[in-house]
Amino acid sequence: MPLHIETPTIEASWGRSETQSRTFLKLECLQPPGSFKIRGIGALCEHHFKLGKKKFVSSSGGNAGMAAAYAGEHLSLPVIVVVPESTTSRAIDLLKSYNADVIVHGPSWAEADAYARSLLDDEVAYIHPFDDPLLWTGYASMIDEVANSGLQPDRIILSVGGGGLLSGVLEGIERNEWDNCKVVAVETAGADSLAHSMVESRIIELDAIDSIASSLGAKRVSARAYSLAKKHNVESAVVSDLLAVKACRRFLDDHRMLVEPACGAALAWAYASSSCTSVYQSDLVIVCGGATATIEHLLAWEVELSSASTSV
Repeated sequence: MPLHIETPTIEASWGRSETQSRTFLKLECLQPPGSFKIRGIGALCEHHFKLGKKKFVSSSGGNAGMAAAYAGEHLSLPVIVVVPESTTSRAIDLLKSYNADVIVHGPSWAEADAYARSLLDDEVAYIHPFDDPLLWTGYASMIDEVANSGLQPDRIILSVGGGGLLSGVLEGIERNEWDNCKVVAVETAGADSLAHSMVESRIIELDAIDSIASSLGAKRVSARAYSLAKKHNVESAVVSDLLAVKACRRFLDDHRMLVEPACGAALAWAYASSSCTSVYQSDLVIVCGGATATIEHLLAWEVELSSASTSV
């Protein structure tokens, strides 16, 4: 059996009128480690396990690291997760709860990743957090599940960091032949490498990540995600950290599920879109999840960001 579960697709609780799309939610926040990441990373870990690897090494201060740690625990293999210095104590505690060996190294993911790669040998498998074909195929399975349920949305709304989820969803769209399905890729300001790349028609690397949505904190989107986004004419959108946090709060009230701001980016765009007249009959929001945020974090962020916005 795969390490991920089949998650439900439900209709959103917020209102609908004759001028609005119906909105459906793919609840990847219900995956055992808290996010969609286990679909791809679980498949990648199982692949390396079958090849005889004896240890996994990953570089992620968030959901990818937790998925790798979860997979290692279930496959009875040790896992090292190298995290940047910006990683929260909660994330580190969650990684350790899956018996991962956590190493803190460098100011950003790039430095943590370089160190993780230095730990490899013939018996150690490297688990990239977003850029591997097996990851994308694993993430595409969520679209297979939606298709098998009988739903074929006109538009899919999702969050983008390094681009693994985007690559997987577009792969799923292709293999299910949803040729007319539109995709909206949402980032938070300060972690919007795809948006800059789409404008410049080349991959842009950000100087730094300036967003609380740390799970979206890749300075550059993967080449695969960028090329697929151009091929499928993906719509790129950017929301503020404050809107992402408010969307998390509203989603908690609406559906009694807590997600982190990286997921809140897609939700914020979906909430705003739901109040507008639309040519689309049905939207599907990938509720990608996230285990690193608490309600206390959301409340503190909302106060801090609201204060910053009124002082400008």
